[in-house]
Amino acid sequence: MRAAVLHEIGQDKLEVLDDVEAVGFGPGKVRIRVRATGLCHSDLSAMSGVLPQPAPFVPGHEGAGEILEVGEGVSHLKAGDRVVVCWLPACSVCPACKRGQTELCLAGFMNAGTPNFKRPAGDLFGFAGTGTFAEEVVVDVGCAVPIPDDVPFDIAALIGCGVTTGLGAALNTADVAAGSSVAVIGCGGVGISAIQGARLKGAAEIVAVDPVASRRESALKFGATKAVSPDELPDAKQQVTGGEGFDYVFEVVGKSATARTAYDHTRRGGTLVVVGAGAMDDFLQLNMFELFFDEKRILPSMYGGGDVLTSYERTIALWRAGRIDLEGLITHRVPLADINEALDQMRTGTALRTCIEI
Repeated sequence: MRAAVLHEIGQDKLEVLDDVEAVGFGPGKVRIRVRATGLCHSDLSAMSGVLPQPAPFVPGHEGAGEILEVGEGVSHLKAGDRVVVCWLPACSVCPACKRGQTELCLAGFMNAGTPNFKRPAGDLFGFAGTGTFAEEVVVDVGCAVPIPDDVPFDIAALIGCGVTTGLGAALNTADVAAGSSVAVIGCGGVGISAIQGARLKGAAEIVAVDPVASRRESALKFGATKAVSPDELPDAKQQVTGGEGFDYVFEVVGKSATARTAYDHTRRGGTLVVVGAGAMDDFLQLNMFELFFDEKRILPSMYGGGDVLTSYERTIALWRAGRIDLEGLITHRVPLADINEALDQMRTGTALRTCIEI
């Protein structure tokens, strides 16, 4: 089968090969024919080494498709069922799951250390234990979440990561208050989803911050009341909040510099939500006095900060009701053979989400 492969960490191009095989099928596993997958910035971060990932590997973790085969012990899925790939499944038995914090379950991360592809040259890993830039993938049954037949594969793929992460940051982690002021720094697919979440919660002012003009224009269509470049953010803070700072600021870039900017533009007693996935050697500096004196809440948001399955169901319900726009997030479509074109679209900021059709 075909799959896009990164041979070494640090390379900026993927090679589409046709001698890859999905492996590991057995009890408790399912084999999925991937139909659509989104390119998430985390894939680029894994390729560059910002996020830890063994290589060689098949990127991709935001995917959807149909079940080809189920292993022994799998009773609630069958061949032909439509599913979204969940890269962070809950085991239901660890301390985090028992506390109801299923987004902190480490079972899915354990999958990342086991090769789930191979080719004549040797084993391949799948990013985040999945690897959806491939025609087929074998995953634990918990990674295959059934979806209704009326949800298109491209929409389902977005729900698998970016939309769940951004919406959840606003709905679950921040629990944005109606009438509040919000700033979102970084307006790709995840940031736009955070904007939609803040709009759903009734935020009065939503300022989108991004260096790319086309993304700022898109943000206005998805619910932002104002869109500015990073250099214009201090003026927006003055105009919207009278200089006090925003009630909520979402950092959706994953860099200490933007997190510090987000902190500085959060009002005293306000909330900074850290959504972007950054590097382990990139440190955010805050002094102990400001932490105490300003009483700003700093809330990291992992995969939307809530139960993943509940979030999927909620997102589908909101989409069906026309309360959120998911189709509009897909600004580009490319076949798997042109995967490197999708990487360029992400790096330049020309795409909110590129759908790779497989």
